[in-house]
Amino acid sequence: MDHLDRLARRIDAPGPVAVLDPLTRNLVGGHQAEGRGDPAKWAWKNGELNMYGGQFGAHVDNSVSVETVPPSGLVALAWRHPYWTGYPVAPGMTLTWWTPGLVANGAALGQLVIGWYDVAGKALTVVSSTTPAAPLVATVPERAAYAVPAVGFTAKGVWPLGYSVLALGDMSAALLAGERPVGEGSPAYSVTGYSHAPMAGDGRYRDIGLDLVEVTA
Repeated sequence: MDHLDRLARRIDAPGPVAVLDPLTRNLVGGHQAEGRGDPAKWAWKNGELNMYGGQFGAHVDNSVSVETVPPSGLVALAWRHPYWTGYPVAPGMTLTWWTPGLVANGAALGQLVIGWYDVAGKALTVVSSTTPAAPLVATVPERAAYAVPAVGFTAKGVWPLGYSVLALGDMSAALLAGERPVGEGSPAYSVTGYSHAPMAGDGRYRDIGLDLVEVTA
């Protein structure tokens, strides 16, 4: 109760806030989940990789071009959240990360990766899988507030980016069976209204309401 009160009154920080809806099946936004639109939705190291196509429109498919492989043997491509350091998470949650589009398109994938960051945006640790033909399922560690999903390529080439999914819970069986949840995103919200009052007829219970408006800029 006190936490919600402080949140609504912006006592600890000005906001915005994240809402982790357990019914959300894909935290990646709609166009990004389909591999479409502005390449700035992804991050990579200049000189190693480039993306083409999406700069011409939100509905245009992107292709990934791996141009140089460094001595480490891996070229990283990360999925950016439109507002925060990464996708908001809470310690103890389970996440499923997969890029079946790249797998189906024959990309030279060596790793699936999730990087964990604290609330200040400081890197904590990384979890990875060297079997990208199957989803990576991981538990959010202590102190983590954000997850940054990524992949690692092992060879030069050009491939359509295609579909990706970052899901709450273990969705690996459903994804391997062919499910492809539409990207719903994980928006930032501003609290515009707050109500907190005893329930009519029984003061032991409270009616609590939060009015949220999505932050788009």
